[in-house]
Amino acid sequence: MTLLAALIVAAIVLSGLFEVYLSYRHVASVSANQDEVPEGFAGAVSGEEHRRAAAYTLARTRLSIAKTIFDTVLSVVWLTLLLGPLYDLVAHFIAPGMSRGVAVVVLFALIERLLHLPFSIFSTFALETKFGFNRATPAMFFLDRIKGLVLAFVFGVPLLYGFFFLLRVLPDFWWLAGWAGLMALMIAMTVIYPAFIAPLFNKFEPLPQAPLKTRIEALLAKCGFESKGLYVMDASRRSTHGNAYFTGFGKAKRIVFFDTLLQNHTPDEILSILAHELGHYKLGHIGQRVAESAILTLLGFGVLYWAFASGVTGQFGLPRDPGLVLILILIALGPVMHVISPLTSFLSRRAEYQADGFAKAMAGPEPMISALTRLSRDNLSTLTPDRLYALFYYSHPPVPARIARLKAV
Repeated sequence: MTLLAALIVAAIVLSGLFEVYLSYRHVASVSANQDEVPEGFAGAVSGEEHRRAAAYTLARTRLSIAKTIFDTVLSVVWLTLLLGPLYDLVAHFIAPGMSRGVAVVVLFALIERLLHLPFSIFSTFALETKFGFNRATPAMFFLDRIKGLVLAFVFGVPLLYGFFFLLRVLPDFWWLAGWAGLMALMIAMTVIYPAFIAPLFNKFEPLPQAPLKTRIEALLAKCGFESKGLYVMDASRRSTHGNAYFTGFGKAKRIVFFDTLLQNHTPDEILSILAHELGHYKLGHIGQRVAESAILTLLGFGVLYWAFASGVTGQFGLPRDPGLVLILILIALGPVMHVISPLTSFLSRRAEYQADGFAKAMAGPEPMISALTRLSRDNLSTLTPDRLYALFYYSHPPVPARIARLKAV
């Protein structure tokens, strides 16, 4: 192993250790505060609900610690022991060329999915079931995985062939062409996913005509938001968690409510949640997220360009196969993404605060405060996260911080 290879392995290990450290901090913070409801929530969250939320958070975080340790060890084992035999196995059956590189990546992805399946099974049927969230049956769970696997193959294999084709025909500029093509696909997926992919997993029905729909349409008109439709998703088939979102660009925009959200919230709370989502649209957050993705993706392609030009696989004693280069960089980018996660999380939290402010202006502070409190209580979200952990991993500000902002003049 060369010095560069050793540095990459060390970065992966240190990143994993730091993630475990942050998780243990989170466990300590939640454990220390589990017996006392935070100030300002005493009337809205009972002591039993607060302790149950703490138990749920602790269980999820401990599972996350186990998964982080597993992922870190697996990444090192892939780089130092398994990628060579994996390539030899594929090379035994497939001649040199693009198909060999594609096959290496596909086989790697299949093994990764298989190795991580026990974590998904435990999370769904042990942890989520224990706390009353899971409603999925084993048949539904495995059917979802099969559908996801088929979709990954249908979209992934042509993308890999296209990527490796660009390597051949544009030796100096393939990374720019690949970046532009991927960004175009990501934008197109905002239209393709809700129309063709999401219905493979859930049923979407138009929001019934009722006083709530009339109020929603009035809010949309007030915000100047043109939607292709209002839909209700049967999220309760799999989980009791509630949410709402909108997706798409231009005239393809649609708003989706989880049926669990409509069941558990008052009309005023639903309108405030919708106003929050509309705030993301009105304040330009969708474009900002696309720009952030474009920058990060461009950096990723820049790293790929360096990796192909420098023959980085040779640092690990591996052949200079494009599939192996792609796998190696995908593994090695983990620590990089960890380092920049405070920045990306900060930008996301800032957008959430701004969207809360928009909802406050549209519907007043009280409905949003009530909605956040109910969401926190129903989803068993902890009210006492560790600050450093939240800095790295919270895409949304902690509920107490959001409510404090909403109450501020």
